[in-house]
Amino acid sequence: MNIKMFTLSALALAMMGGAAMAGSTSALDDPAKMSPFFTDAGMKTMRSEADFKAAWMAMKPDERTAVLKDCGDTTLNKAHADFCAMAKKMGG
Repeated sequence: MNIKMFTLSALALAMMGGAAMAGSTSALDDPAKMSPFFTDAGMKTMRSEADFKAAWMAMKPDERTAVLKDCGDTTLNKAHADFCAMAKKMGG
């Protein structure tokens, strides 16, 4: 009986944890937020520093905080290194 309860508990915990992880997304992966910083749809070429600053200042303060927080994550920063470097220069 204890093995069954342990197994069911572990399964339930894994399912809840997986759902929680799937719900969290990075601000850096949101095309609507990121497109003003890039010249192309594939978000590979960043705009000039002046255009980047204008787009940065147009964001709400809590959005800028979320972006800087995501840039603090080593995995996300690695994938968005150029963007994060410029974001940190602007507000971090």
